[in-house]
Amino acid sequence: MLTAIKADITKIKADAIVNAANSSLMGGGGVDGAIHRAGGPSILAECREIVARQGGCKTGDAVITTAGDLPAKFVVHTVGPVWNGGKKDEAMKLAQCYRNALRLAVENGCKTIAFPNISTGIYGYPRDAAARIAVTTVSEEISSHTGITEIIFVCFDEENLQLIKSELENL
Repeated sequence: MLTAIKADITKIKADAIVNAANSSLMGGGGVDGAIHRAGGPSILAECREIVARQGGCKTGDAVITTAGDLPAKFVVHTVGPVWNGGKKDEAMKLAQCYRNALRLAVENGCKTIAFPNISTGIYGYPRDAAARIAVTTVSEEISSHTGITEIIFVCFDEENLQLIKSELENL
């Protein structure tokens, strides 16, 4: 089941929520900062362990931590692309964020996952194009990730909500 809601992703009770992280995994602004603040220091501690083990997280890749004080079980941290006019494989990298997040969720036994609007904030990805990629990629991938029963697109603002809902209606 695919749904879209306007809400604060840090308040969502799901097996996994997705963090639009930066490559350092050390927290930042927007969704990333909100998740780190609400989840408490254990998320940052786990991110530091990941960085010590493998370095940061590349654009399009994802890593998973527990969710600390959040109502979710896990946080999947994925690094969305910075918009460069569409000339640096941004669409492919954004789709990879959704694919890799779903893969990690399934590998960790998750049945529900909540996504923010990856890359549409400070990274400047055009919101309409990002909504299309998010919904298309997730709807294509869901058939191969049979463990997932619910996907929630959690939009922080009305514009992203309407764009995602429009894309969901077009499925």
